Order: sequence, then C-alpha cells, then structure tokens
Amino acid sequence: MDPRSRPYRSVLYIPGSKPRALDKARGLPVDAIIFDLEDAVSADEKENARDTLKQALAEGGYGQRVKIVRINGLDTPWGADDARAVCDMDADVVLLPKVGSAADIDALAAITGDLPVWAMMETPRGMLNAAEIAAHPLLTGMVMGTNDLAKELQTRFRADRLPMMAGLGLCLLAAKAEGLIIVDGVYNAFKDDEGLAAECAQGRDMGFDGKTLIHPAQVEVTNAAFAPSEAEIDLARRQITAFEEVEASGQGVAVVDGKIVENLHVVTAREILAKAEAIEALQAG
Repeated sequence: MDPRSRPYRSVLYIPGSKPRALDKARGLPVDAIIFDLEDAVSADEKENARDTLKQALAEGGYGQRVKIVRINGLDTPWGADDARAVCDMDADVVLLPKVGSAADIDALAAITGDLPVWAMMETPRGMLNAAEIAAHPLLTGMVMGTNDLAKELQTRFRADRLPMMAGLGLCLLAAKAEGLIIVDGVYNAFKDDEGLAAECAQGRDMGFDGKTLIHPAQVEVTNAAFAPSEAEIDLARRQITAFEEVEASGQGVAVVDGKIVENLHVVTAREILAKAEAIEALQAG
C-alpha cells in the first residue's frame, strides 16, 4: 500500500494496561491504534503496563492497523524506561507527548534509534515550534492533543473550536509542508454522534487525515467522515476522464459540471481514488 494513500481516518486510544481492551481492539475497524502508556495508565500500573502491552503486541492479531505506542514524557519517572521498552515491542511508531521542540525528539531518538516518531502537539510552545518539530528527520506524524492545549490556553469550550484555530492551523501547515500524517484531537462526548460528525467534518475540511478517538462507539462516524464520499469518487473519475480526453485530442479545456478541470484537480482526483482503494483494501484484509 502506498504510504501516501494509507488511511488514518480513525486512530483509537487503548490503555496499555488493560488486556481486555487490548484484545477487543483486534476486532475494531480502526486504521491505527495508539497503545497508551501515559494518560490512560495510573502511576501504580505504569511498570506492569509495559509488560502487558509487550505481550499483547507479540501475540499479534492487529492486522494492518498501524501500531503506535504513546510513552510517558522523558521528564517523568517512567519515560526513559518506556522508550527502552518500546524498542523491544512489535510497534510501528513511538508517540512522544507534549513535544515542545525538535530537541525533545532528539532526546527520544537517543534511546529509540531510528524508530519512526509521532509528536503529540498539545502545548503553546509546541504550536510555536511546529515547523521545527515537523522538519525532524525521524518524525512521520503529528497528533493534536486538544484537551491539553485547551487547558494551557485557558479557553472556554466552543463547538466551532475558534480558540484552537491558530494552533491547529500552525500544526497543519507544518505537517503538510513536510508531508507528514496529522490527526485531529479527540471529541470528549463519546455518545454525541451529531457533535462528533460536525467536528469530524470541520477537521476533514481543514485537511486533517483523521481523528483520534477515546471510545469504539466513535469509529463508524469518524471512518465515514474521513473517507471519500461516493459523490467525491464519482466526480474524481469524471474529472480524470475529461482531462485525459482533452489531453489526448490536444484541443480545448476540460470542463466537468460547469467547472474547468486543470492538472492540479486531476492530482487531487487521483489521490481521492487512491485513498478509496486503500480503504477498500484495508476492509478486505
């Protein structure tokens, strides 16, 4: 599967300390899993969680889901041991919380070597240094930590997330400039499908690749929101056909639904079809 078209619609947090949750995740239709050793694990479970998670990953069964392990910060009593433990796990990515600068990733890489890194973007300093962080050679993805960011910014909750827009926008620009995956923050009201769908639509419109989730009940809504719609797929096919026909004849300008189709539209159309095919392949597998 082409990494550029690989779906990251739904990225579910799973506590690394709970065998039942780790087992259930094997059957969930998510694109990626964040196996959490940080916020979802209490202080007295931190050490045991490493062994529990290592065993679950060794047993396998997660299919093509991307396996991301979120460690504790290196400034905590558990972070360095978490980082060393991840090196011996069957993990695809290590996720570092509260990244404030590229130096934080350097410190992690001193332990984890060339293991790909994702950065939790959840502090004002991280927002201001997003471009520097995104340019780190080991970084392949960013995760918005909107709960922590809201706390740091001392914002009030708004459904339109207006207080977050500066931070979200800075991280999106940085990620897109470097060709990284970037997924939106969680939606806390896990029984509110309507609110979730609205926030997913906002995130998709902004350019996020997907959304982090706190509950399996959120998967269906999120997968639908971040997948190309039937209308988008149909339009993409018609745009490609029209452009290729005009290009072959050497005459005129391609027009679809009363709108001119240029090469940049065809590039986007091909990306939409590639994403749709990748989703279909994941579901078949």
